[in-house]
Amino acid sequence: MAQSRSMESRTGRTNQRYGAKGERLVAGVVPLSADKTKVLMIQSAGPGGWVLPKGGWETDEETAQQAACREAWEEAGVICTVQKDLGTIPDMRPPALVTAQAPKASYQFFEVIVEREEPQWPEMHKRKRQWVTYAQAASALVSRPELLEALNRSSLKR
Repeated sequence: MAQSRSMESRTGRTNQRYGAKGERLVAGVVPLSADKTKVLMIQSAGPGGWVLPKGGWETDEETAQQAACREAWEEAGVICTVQKDLGTIPDMRPPALVTAQAPKASYQFFEVIVEREEPQWPEMHKRKRQWVTYAQAASALVSRPELLEALNRSSLKR
């Protein structure tokens, strides 16, 4: 079932979903190679090196899974298939790093298999993508405990 994929990235938080405690609901993916030996990481839009594709779950998306796959497309340019729900991960940032621009969040991650990498995607001008091993990914995510937790819940081969 092919859905049309926009070359426009969503921006802003007008349609952002929030949880019961006012936390921003964020959906993301741990994109694995078919043999599960590599994970696809993307450059962070801000400083901070390499991250997993993720972003706000919006009100026009029925499921966090839809939002996660949209983010994988916008940020990494991949078409993916969800393998499993990795569950909810709380925001683990120290209170000093939680600001109005970066409010507390609740993360819902999904393990996905990358079916295709498209040569052009919405955020290609601001993000590179790179296949890495578990050790490389874990080392890159050391300052992002919520992303490291998602990686550790996945079936990526260690």
